[in-house]
Amino acid sequence: MIKNKKAIKLLKKFWKILGPGLVTGASDDDPSGIATYSQAGAQFGLATLWTALITFPLMASIQENCARIGMVTSQGLTGTLKKNYPKSILYLMVIFSFPAITLNIGADLAGMGAVSNLLFPSIHAIYFSIIFTLILLICMIYFPYQKLAAVLKYLCLILLVYLIIPFLVKQNFLQIIKQTLIPTIHLNKEYLKMLVALLGTTISPYLFFWQATMEVEDMKKTQLLVNKKLIKEMVLDVDFGMLFSNLVMFFIILTTGTVLFNGGIHQIDTVEQAAKALEPLAGKAAYLLFAIGVIGTGFLAIPVLCGSLSYIISETFGWEEGFDKKFHEAKAFYSVIGISLIIGLLINYIGISPIQALIYSAVLYGVTAPVIIAIILHIANNKNVMGEFTNTKWSNILGISTFLLMAISSITLLYFQWE
Repeated sequence: MIKNKKAIKLLKKFWKILGPGLVTGASDDDPSGIATYSQAGAQFGLATLWTALITFPLMASIQENCARIGMVTSQGLTGTLKKNYPKSILYLMVIFSFPAITLNIGADLAGMGAVSNLLFPSIHAIYFSIIFTLILLICMIYFPYQKLAAVLKYLCLILLVYLIIPFLVKQNFLQIIKQTLIPTIHLNKEYLKMLVALLGTTISPYLFFWQATMEVEDMKKTQLLVNKKLIKEMVLDVDFGMLFSNLVMFFIILTTGTVLFNGGIHQIDTVEQAAKALEPLAGKAAYLLFAIGVIGTGFLAIPVLCGSLSYIISETFGWEEGFDKKFHEAKAFYSVIGISLIIGLLINYIGISPIQALIYSAVLYGVTAPVIIAIILHIANNKNVMGEFTNTKWSNILGISTFLLMAISSITLLYFQWE
């Protein structure tokens, strides 16, 4: 009984430490990300499982850099860029970020609507997308930061459904271990494109901006000064969040790689296709869990996408910002959120399909990611900005590795798009 009480106490303490890192990591597994993971599994079976081991330390390193910058400077990445770098770099980031993030929002809203239509066929997908848009807008405007952060934190738990689904069917655990620990490389265009897509999906620029600004919001709320204890707790939060994100990625590839690939279904373009294909092969339980997970992750990821975009633009132009402010105190901030949601909703009904939206946003993310990572590393090593909290040697090794990998991926992605 005493041991149980101690365990519960430790669990509560750990849950309290978790915050921006967990939400950022979980939001990375949005409906568009789920579509990418599903296609990886359907097309190549378990051959891309090993990528989850590679992306975890790279994601954790960059997100930890962003979080530390936010904590130390009390500014988001955009504010730090504005203060320490030429305005041309700042405006370039805004120009690329707005269309990329808006397209991502559109793809996610379409995915949520389509999956809901599968659950309730009598209601058209567009009506679900409109309803979700309104719910998200109301929640982001009327919930204060503390409530919004708490809601997003608990929404992360919906991703646990993806850790259950693979165990609803028979698995070859020896094969899973082998494919996870021993990288499989196919030197053909399709496989290389998938590797680039997986990397671009997991290491997305909007997460960098969100992580930094949420750390600033948290510091405002707690009114604590930065110290080594807070930095240590932040690293734990970020590491756990990125681990959770990569676990979900791993299990979705595992699910579709065993169920769909072995069932002869090798082409999945949307999340609703993945959900629908699972039902006859893995049973209704797997299908329902997968569909519910998509809707839940949409509610988690879209506020992160909208919020990160609004913070970027508001910090650029010096507008009042923050989910801790009421609408009348930060009208421009909330207006950007509303506009991005509406444009995202309309994108799918003006001739751009969700898949096209994902491709376009991936290209824009791919072009900007290496540049932003290079700037993040420069800031994180600048003693004039970071003081005693500059990067460690290990952080720089992982950060530079991430930069090189994203730069190569960016070049590869552009080559595939225009060859």
